[in-house]
Amino acid sequence: QIVLISGHLDSWDVGQGAMDDGGGAFISWEALSLIKDLGLRPKRTLRLVLWTGEEQGGVGAEQYYQLHKENISNFDIVMESDEGTFKPSGLAFTGSAKARDIVKEIMTLLQPINVTKVYDDADGTDINYWMRDGVPGASLRDDLSKYFWFHHSQGDTMTVQDPNQMNLCAAVWTVVSYVIADMEEMLPR
Repeated sequence: QIVLISGHLDSWDVGQGAMDDGGGAFISWEALSLIKDLGLRPKRTLRLVLWTGEEQGGVGAEQYYQLHKENISNFDIVMESDEGTFKPSGLAFTGSAKARDIVKEIMTLLQPINVTKVYDDADGTDINYWMRDGVPGASLRDDLSKYFWFHHSQGDTMTVQDPNQMNLCAAVWTVVSYVIADMEEMLPR
């Protein structure tokens, strides 16, 4: 059984792609790194996918889906960060009402950093195939007020990234992915 966390590595035609979507790739990598450093071993596999070709029609995600869809019942949740890694406010979630209640309970663990909201309708080019077929999905929600200042521009460089805000995003990704991966049962479909 698999809990998939992800971001993509396909900067657009200008800039470095540090925010879109290097930040999402980084926090996904960091989540696994933190879990390993803490010596935690969840019941399910945590899988990091660093997608390619998202800007070119999601060809990397489609290829991955085609290769793994025969095991779709083993995918517990698919998570994608693709709207920058600014100050997080919560998760957008797509799934059953029972699964949403569980995610809301998990998010209460993040009260100390004030990131507890669960929004409707997760979104992400790279996880949409899975959600369409009934796998629960989550996408990071963060402060988008500056996102389009840098999106697909020469300004999308490492200087856009705020280490403190990225740490908060990584904390959200780490807690949610680990708790879901370590629950007794998979999220209800």
